[in-house]
Amino acid sequence: MWAVSTLTMLALAGILPDFRLQSPDGDSATDIAMTAAVGAGAFGLLSALVWPLMVRLLLLVPALVLGLLVFFLNGGLLLLAIDVNPAGRGGVAPETAVVVAAVMSAVASATGGALAVRDDDAYRRRLYRLADRRRRSVPPCPAGPGTVFLQLDGVGHDVLLDAVDEGVMPTVARWLGRDGSSATHRLAPWRTDWSSQTGASQLGILHGSNHDVPAFRWYEKDTGEVVVCNRPTSAADLQRRAIEYTGDGGLLTFDGASRGNLFSGGADEQALVLSIATRRRGPENRSRSGYFAYFSDPANAVRTALSFVAEVGREMGQSTRARLRKARPRVSRGGLYPLVRAFATVVERDVVVAAVMGDMLAGRTAVYADLVAYDEVAHHSGPRGRDAAKVLQRLDRSLALIEKVAEHAPRRYRIVVLSDHGQSPGETFRSRYGLTLADLVRAGCGLPVPRRARRTRSGAEARTAVRAALHRPVEEGGELRGPAGRHSEPVVLASGNLGLVSFPDVPHRMSREEIDARHPALLPTLANHPGVGFLLVRSEEHGGLVLGARGAEIPLDRLDDDPGPLAPFGPGAADAVRRTHSFPHTADIMVNSFHDPADGEVLAFEEQIGSHGGLGGAQSRAFLLSPAVLSAPADEGTDIVGAEHVHRILRRWLRESNGPQVPVEDSRSRPADSAPFPVADGIVQDKSA
Repeated sequence: MWAVSTLTMLALAGILPDFRLQSPDGDSATDIAMTAAVGAGAFGLLSALVWPLMVRLLLLVPALVLGLLVFFLNGGLLLLAIDVNPAGRGGVAPETAVVVAAVMSAVASATGGALAVRDDDAYRRRLYRLADRRRRSVPPCPAGPGTVFLQLDGVGHDVLLDAVDEGVMPTVARWLGRDGSSATHRLAPWRTDWSSQTGASQLGILHGSNHDVPAFRWYEKDTGEVVVCNRPTSAADLQRRAIEYTGDGGLLTFDGASRGNLFSGGADEQALVLSIATRRRGPENRSRSGYFAYFSDPANAVRTALSFVAEVGREMGQSTRARLRKARPRVSRGGLYPLVRAFATVVERDVVVAAVMGDMLAGRTAVYADLVAYDEVAHHSGPRGRDAAKVLQRLDRSLALIEKVAEHAPRRYRIVVLSDHGQSPGETFRSRYGLTLADLVRAGCGLPVPRRARRTRSGAEARTAVRAALHRPVEEGGELRGPAGRHSEPVVLASGNLGLVSFPDVPHRMSREEIDARHPALLPTLANHPGVGFLLVRSEEHGGLVLGARGAEIPLDRLDDDPGPLAPFGPGAADAVRRTHSFPHTADIMVNSFHDPADGEVLAFEEQIGSHGGLGGAQSRAFLLSPAVLSAPADEGTDIVGAEHVHRILRRWLRESNGPQVPVEDSRSRPADSAPFPVADGIVQDKSA
């Protein structure tokens, strides 16, 4: 406020002829600035200390007279502030002092209001008043407790525990009883599928099925197109497939709200949901209108704009320090990345948190929201870096804010916090070996390899979310599209440390024998490369086959007895690989990078030093933090494996809170003669709801 008042005083001195901040003989710019700073500071102090006393003395004055006196009294304080300046410079005419004081007071009030809306308590009260007005026009909510599911994108189980132990997340520490109080929540790990990324995990969690989602991006031979989980058209298609596969609309079909997610979960209320971002705006499409609803309140706009600018500056400072320290590993953080990071860590966080609080104050039964801030920063700064820890600290504040709002909600709320995957550290494949996976595949096929390895585009969610928010088309970036059979060169795609190689001119999934006949050096080149952990291919003789270095070949049905190349990837790796092998759109060659169990590092095929998408390290170990009043997520000694298992747990908890309105299982668990739920407008409705 002092800085803004100083600038205001300098501007007024340049505009008003009877107001000067220098001696008649002239002064340097530095002296003038110092005079303005001292004058603004003195005026601020006098206004804070003297003004309350003067108002108290004038309480008996009629309101109309007091309204007129305010301007003259404020002008008198400004005259005094100029006179007490020890430098003795400057001067102002009495009538001009009234104008200057009025303008400076108005600017100070606006600045104070802008700073106040950054305070969480003031922000919470403002939202409560707005929601209270909206709630008067809606029917009363059910008496049972509601449930809020908050997804901390990319936060691994061990990262969360370390953040709690280091005091970074005091709210979570209190819930777990780590601060000496009684625990109100329980923490459980869960193991992701082979495709450990938001598209597969969130589709399974919200819609009960991530069948045939082999990676973050993959090539489909029947359509000749590349599917990308965070592309709006792909997200809409994946959601449709999941609904058809399960015969069920999703986790949120009963009075639900979906906020900031890739998929809707069958919710009636949707904002910032990618799968509906390509539809024309209408009552059923609130993806972009979520931003408009938030920024229609000027206080929200000021709050977020100030934090956005600060975050851009923070990222530029942090990346500069990393460059000066020559930190390793490191990826490029220039270009538009500071703006993308600020969007993910500020704009999307603020909009999603505000939407969740509005849902709670409106009494909605089930809310699922995704906060992507940590995932975006960890991709570029590392999952355990200081930059990522600062983001966790701010996310913990958001959890505390949501918890406070629950106290004012018209019904009780149970807050469940979970993650969709973790992140594994490590340098990129390109930086370690000087070539990309695509270069290695081309070399194995005898095709020319570029002299210089080009960077592989990152698959972070935030960049596409920015484009969807601005209603800009998602970049195709030269990705393969069109009828199958038109392209003879291999299509190589990256999903974190998982690579996919497809031959588009062959209409079916090629077998190991066909690949060897066509490119005899390709599979040995990949399997024996030190940056590759293992390959999955189809075999005419064995069905599925895992290949590794030094000629290792293990059929899928023998992996339990002899894991071979899968041994460093821990328990559950064999089951995850077998499941992916059964998918219709699994690539001709699935490539998982090297993994070092000693330090948990993997080698990303994308430009990320914190990555996820394949097997290896912390990326496969997510968490589920639930209130103790809910039933245990799994029986003692039973592991939670896969996003579909998490979906069934969340369904059970909703049923515990809201009774039989929420079905327990999806269609794959129903008897064969049980009819699926009826479909209306493309969304399957729960009959009991």
